Amino acid sequence: MSTLTILTPASTSATTPARPAPAERRIPPVLGSDLEVPVRGGRLIPYANLDYAASAPCLEPVSAAVTAALPAYSSVHRGAGYASQLTTARYEQARHTVRAFAGARPDDSVIFTRNTTDATNLLARSLPEGTTAVVFDTEHHASLLPWGTAVRLAIPAFPGEAVRAADEALAGIDGPKLLVVTAASNVTGELWPIAALAHIAHRHGARILVDAAQLVPHRRLNLTALDLDYVVFSGHKLYAPFGTGALIGRSDWLAEAEPYLKGGGAVKTVNDDETEWHDDPETRHEAGTPNVLGAVALAAACDALTATGWTVLLREEERLLSRLRDGITAVRGVHELSLWGPDHPRVGIVSFVVEGFTAREVAEVLSGDYGIGVRDGKFCAHPFVRHLLGTADGGCDDVTASAVRASIGIGTTEEHVDRLITALQDLVSRG
Repeated sequence: MSTLTILTPASTSATTPARPAPAERRIPPVLGSDLEVPVRGGRLIPYANLDYAASAPCLEPVSAAVTAALPAYSSVHRGAGYASQLTTARYEQARHTVRAFAGARPDDSVIFTRNTTDATNLLARSLPEGTTAVVFDTEHHASLLPWGTAVRLAIPAFPGEAVRAADEALAGIDGPKLLVVTAASNVTGELWPIAALAHIAHRHGARILVDAAQLVPHRRLNLTALDLDYVVFSGHKLYAPFGTGALIGRSDWLAEAEPYLKGGGAVKTVNDDETEWHDDPETRHEAGTPNVLGAVALAAACDALTATGWTVLLREEERLLSRLRDGITAVRGVHELSLWGPDHPRVGIVSFVVEGFTAREVAEVLSGDYGIGVRDGKFCAHPFVRHLLGTADGGCDDVTASAVRASIGIGTTEEHVDRLITALQDLVSRG
């Protein structure tokens, strides 16, 4: 069997001297930083994108990686031609890159999916018979809804209560069990005590699934160090909006489950009366032609963030987040939503309400008058947002039981943050 070698500029010469490392690592730019949008009166102004928690813009290195892969794009795994072999190599290298980015164990599976929701549903289909999921009402619907048998836990008043509630719930369940929890809230940005929750789960013989969709664009993830069993995340929140996500974790449940999709690539053999599926979960659950370019994009985003360094990224995010939260707090009638208080650690997400205005009214004014993009609604976390707004009894309709969410990331500037604060001050003063 021949081995395909992919030549890159770094590998074409053994004598090329190494470049000295720069004193300060440069944060990679995003596409769309020069986008202009129409506002009231017909003017065009630079867009202030503060909707990263929904979908982050594409990093330039990600776009470049996809552009480089396109000329030789071909089908993967079963082609003998050079383009097919090259594309297969790029696809499998992407898998290795994502595994390293997540800090996964060497024997963990990395299954490419469409997004976090798809990855979570894949695991839900792969659970052993009789498995009970334990999930908090704070979760995104992708984590809240896929389970056949589930125990729903009340929203905890503080992190220690979350650990205690999980401990009590898991102790009362017989048979296989899975604790499902977010790493960073998509509503408030607050970080959850996932290491402590993983310890509790394992003490009761349970496994833990962590929704890391909002964590990985902002913080380093190390599945092994945190002792997590499964993590899921999406490329479109990780500066790689090309339709790919990942399920990463222990292989045994996945290897024994029925294929998530049944079709070409998932099978060893098909006879008249019998089908034999692949044992390898990464093959078993990726039937059909995969999203090769999405995998290449996801890997490129992982490489770009790792190369930049989390210290650099975190320092810039915390600077802008402090500016945003301090500015919002100073505006009369604007109230930030928080589960565990203003001092609890969080990523670059702020949700708030403005007295006298619905969330939709605020979002429309910010867009139409100021060229600012935010998100309004309940952010696919209806029980949690109703709890934060004090409308858990269902007494308010969907329009009034909603909030505004501003979220930041690579490409956010001080001007974007200051423009939002000024717009809110104007809105409140105008009434």
